[in-house]
Amino acid sequence: MKQLAEGRWPEPQDGALPRLPGFADSPFNPLVVAAADRCLGQHRAAPRTALLLASHSGDLGTAEAITRAAAGERRVPPLLFFQSNPNAVLGHLAARWGLTGPVLAISPSSATPGEVPGEALELADLLLLDGDADEVLLIAAEQADPADPGHAVAVLLAP
Repeated sequence: MKQLAEGRWPEPQDGALPRLPGFADSPFNPLVVAAADRCLGQHRAAPRTALLLASHSGDLGTAEAITRAAAGERRVPPLLFFQSNPNAVLGHLAARWGLTGPVLAISPSSATPGEVPGEALELADLLLLDGDADEVLLIAAEQADPADPGHAVAVLLAP
C-alpha cells in the first residue's frame, strides 16, 4: 500500500474547528471532516474510494449530549440519533467528495491520538486487495473528553 496524501487536525496554526452544518453538540464530526478535507485537498481521490473511520474513543460529545438529555428526562433531539452513528459523517464526506466506495467505521482495541491504528491499516489493505475500492480514505480520530476537539489524521491509500 502507498500513501497518496495526508491531512491532520489540529495543526499548530489552527484555531477553532470549522462548524459542520447538520451536526450539533459535539466536535467529533467536524474533526473527522477537517482532517479528511485537508487530505483530499492535496490529492483528488478516485470515485471508488472507500471511507474507513477508526476511533477507539468514538464520539464522546454526542454520547454525553444523549446521556444528559435522557438523565434530565427530556426528549433527545432526533439529530443526535442520526449523528450517533459514525457512518453518518462518512456519508456526508462521500456525498461532498463524490466517493462511491464502501463506508465502514471500526473501534480498534487501542489507539494513540494522531496515529493510524494497525488494525485500521490491515482493514484498508483488505479493502484494496479484494477489489472493493480503488483507494481508501482512512481517518483515525480520537477525543480525550467530550468537549475536547481531539486529534485526527486522514490518509489516502492506494494499492
